[in-house]
Amino acid sequence: MRFAHPEPAPSAVRVWPVFLPFAGCPHRCLFCAQDKQTGRTAQDLDAILRELDSDLRDALDKGRGPYELAFYGGTFTALPAPYPEAFLSLAARFREAGLITRVRCSTRPDCVAPDTLSRLRALGLDLVELGIQSFDDGPLTASGRGYSGATAKKGCERVKASGLALGIQLLPGLPGDRPGLFREDVRLAADLEPETARLYPCLVVRGTPLARAWERGEYVPWTTERAVTELADALRVLWARGVRVIRMGLAPEETLDESVLAGPHHPALGQSARGLALLSLIREKVRELGGRPTLLEVPRRYCGELYGHAGELKPAYFELGLSETAVRFADGPDFVLERD
Repeated sequence: MRFAHPEPAPSAVRVWPVFLPFAGCPHRCLFCAQDKQTGRTAQDLDAILRELDSDLRDALDKGRGPYELAFYGGTFTALPAPYPEAFLSLAARFREAGLITRVRCSTRPDCVAPDTLSRLRALGLDLVELGIQSFDDGPLTASGRGYSGATAKKGCERVKASGLALGIQLLPGLPGDRPGLFREDVRLAADLEPETARLYPCLVVRGTPLARAWERGEYVPWTTERAVTELADALRVLWARGVRVIRMGLAPEETLDESVLAGPHHPALGQSARGLALLSLIREKVRELGGRPTLLEVPRRYCGELYGHAGELKPAYFELGLSETAVRFADGPDFVLERD
């Protein structure tokens, strides 16, 4: 039996991130810790513009690139004038020079008025990532997001209607969580057919209102084990709909690592989830094959995730009849299963 991995092909262009912590945000949510997440406090936007211009010039002079320019943190579509225009004008200049191929930003679903999206698209914006967090009113209210599930869905629809590509960010395990809620959020996200998704299980970070609620015993975050299982299930759903999952869990950052008090914060969270999702796929194929498998040929690009983190999934493969001697890594694009 021959089969392909269901994950959509990754982008071939590297991302150049530009962090705008808290910029344009109407307020801070219970869980928000962008300063610790990015390693940067709120900065002067003029200084960020000057630094970005200098860095892009240097990259162009050295023949680097191309890049996709990404404005993260803050609420890009709610930045005060003239900053959205200034950032996109700068990007357009380096797009003409061939250094930048695409521009994306992150924002809130209640800050995407149609006229704003139309104007920014005309200035060169290509993709909008919405910090949806959840489509359910319960967690949105409990975490102080300031909008409803209906607004979250409407924001996604507005981005797509504007002709911009859509990215969806979900934050499972918020206050107000309940069994099955994340699965429903993933289903709703998949139905909206975004180009990309990010999945960030909620963490308790020192200095946030959520940390104080956790200290009082009013909030219990997900365990790492639950996060891995839920993320693996989400991957299968999103991959089946052609959605690229470009991040699971927050990127390692010294200021974040030392400030996390509780929650599923693990450097290999994504590797574990991807490995578990792949294991579930292979289990299905073994059942379809019938009998006990004697060989699993794996494309070499998946050798780092087949067994999960630190070989945690080897016993599960052994139970399928696939000991290490029955697994072979090869240069082909497909998986191959053989049986007696």
